[in-house]
Amino acid sequence: MQAALATKIEDNVIRAACASFGAACAIAAYVWLSASLAQPTLGAYAGGAGALAYLCCGRVLAALVGNSERMATPPFELRHYEAPELEELLLTERVQPDAGDALVLDDILEQLGPDSRVVRLFDRSAMPTPAELKSRIDDHLGRSAGDAESSDASQALHQALAELRRSIR
Repeated sequence: MQAALATKIEDNVIRAACASFGAACAIAAYVWLSASLAQPTLGAYAGGAGALAYLCCGRVLAALVGNSERMATPPFELRHYEAPELEELLLTERVQPDAGDALVLDDILEQLGPDSRVVRLFDRSAMPTPAELKSRIDDHLGRSAGDAESSDASQALHQALAELRRSIR
């Protein structure tokens, strides 16, 4: 970090500390004087007390910090680093694998049982025909009459709950 930047950060920290102290003094003056003064005058006195506290705190902290000596930091020496050169592998080159490094691909789906969901998901013989799909859809739509009875029951339940709420109030 550069010394100028460190100095700016320290100055801003001192300003923030002074502002905090000034705000605390302004609030204390506002609370203390609120019983005896009206609003416009009370605000002016509280603001003046805060500004005076900010200035006094700034002077005291500047006097304390001005006397302190800065620590001397020794210069940091940068060392030269060279990255090792690596061989380039171009896309046009072909690499001959060793016999022991051969890639063997196994078909894992052959090892799974017939009741496996993965096999059934992608098995064409287990897929339903369009006629079977249509009959399933028709069966589902045919059940909508039973759903109407359940919707009537749910409507009755909602009415009973609403009546219970009204009786509690």
